[in-house]
Amino acid sequence: MTNASCDIGLIGLAVMGQNLVLNMNDHGFKVAIFNRTVSKVDDFLADEAKGTQVVGAHSIEELASLLKRPRRVMLMVKAGDTVDQMIDHLLPHLEAGDIIIDGGNSLFTDSNRRSKDLARKNILFIGTGVSGGEEGARFGPSIMPGGNPAAWPHVKDIFQSIAAKVEDGTPCCDWVGEDGAGHYVKMVHNGIEYGDMQLIGEAYDMLRRGLGLEAEALAEVFAEWNKGELDSYLIEITSQIFTKKDEDGKPIVDKILDASGQKGTGKWTANSALDLGQPVTLIGEAVFARCLSALKEERVAASKLLAGPASKPAVGDRAEFIENVRRALYCSKMISYTQGYMLLRAAAKENGWNLNMGGIALMWRGGCIIRSRFLAKIKAAYDTNPALENLLLDGFFSGAINQYQASWRKALVHAIELGVPTPAFSTALAFYDGYRTERLPANLLQAQRDFFGAHTYERIDQPRGKFFHTNWTGRGGRVSSSTYNA
Repeated sequence: MTNASCDIGLIGLAVMGQNLVLNMNDHGFKVAIFNRTVSKVDDFLADEAKGTQVVGAHSIEELASLLKRPRRVMLMVKAGDTVDQMIDHLLPHLEAGDIIIDGGNSLFTDSNRRSKDLARKNILFIGTGVSGGEEGARFGPSIMPGGNPAAWPHVKDIFQSIAAKVEDGTPCCDWVGEDGAGHYVKMVHNGIEYGDMQLIGEAYDMLRRGLGLEAEALAEVFAEWNKGELDSYLIEITSQIFTKKDEDGKPIVDKILDASGQKGTGKWTANSALDLGQPVTLIGEAVFARCLSALKEERVAASKLLAGPASKPAVGDRAEFIENVRRALYCSKMISYTQGYMLLRAAAKENGWNLNMGGIALMWRGGCIIRSRFLAKIKAAYDTNPALENLLLDGFFSGAINQYQASWRKALVHAIELGVPTPAFSTALAFYDGYRTERLPANLLQAQRDFFGAHTYERIDQPRGKFFHTNWTGRGGRVSSSTYNA
């Protein structure tokens, strides 16, 4: 076998890594593979990759020797220290202009650091989000690459070939921006995913407890919703989940413990929102809802002590109730994406990234977990106005939410009367009402801050940026505290 015949190397043969290798092979790219547990290389070649042109390597040195120049090596390993360790192992076998690609769920600040550190060593770095799970990796994921722009021409063909395609054949993959921009966009994607899943869960809970719908009826409702405005991967799989029966013929979903896990990307999104002073409330609530679900034993004990509504209220017309919940879900989903895009906009400004907002929506249109018909509307909004300040100011979004907001409110009133918790629905409506409010009660908050801490305030009859302090008690001094804006 001739050395240096492979187009790309991939390290890390867990499910995502294996499926990306097979996807690349399907598209005519010759892939060299390596895994720290070397036996996995041989197992993969003897089983899933049998009959392909995939080439196994039993050391990093051998992997590097198999690659065409510039060498392209993709890491599909656990985020964190493992990525840094693998980069350190790789570096002695690479030369100037070679490319390291991190395809895991790395924190964007790590990708910022790696991009800069490797550039000083003349190695090009790409940190790329890959979404779509096992099936997406195998047949077409959403790919969100960022890092050193000089690396993009060398991987563009591979990435865009294996990525999911929208209706007109456009790949769900394009260059996002410098340094950690790709992983940042993937992080926000995952945060929105947290929000979408929580919203769907709350809609399910309202239908189950409000109307007493069993799994079979719920499957029909969600399948019907998937034919319209809510058409999306998550709504589709939700309808399928309700149809799956256990060995005794009862729905599996009813037997699953209500304690949720998480891997941290939702928390990272919420933390970044706090760092940037952006009110990304829905993703935050979705993360906290998972934390609350984990307190299973405490909730069981509390359910025996803490009272809810004295009686179950009548919800009225069944079809109207279901439609109100559907509209509430649609409006709340709009808020989730609005907040996600506010965060992307703030991060781009903070980091000097030139993010293509419409392009990001296109990348999310196929292959990824949050893929939906809805994203075409976001793409259209930014195509119409690339400088759009907020999605709610776009004609489609403002029109739809104005039309549905009465139903949204009715659904939440029902939830409150039923005692059904709706943290994500509720915070979405609270954000909407706050965003559309000309005068919020923050004037009183500023008065309080000035009263106890001399933190100063601005006045409505004076120019912005001019600060004042009042001696509220007559006993205070005239010295004010310094202030800062979050």
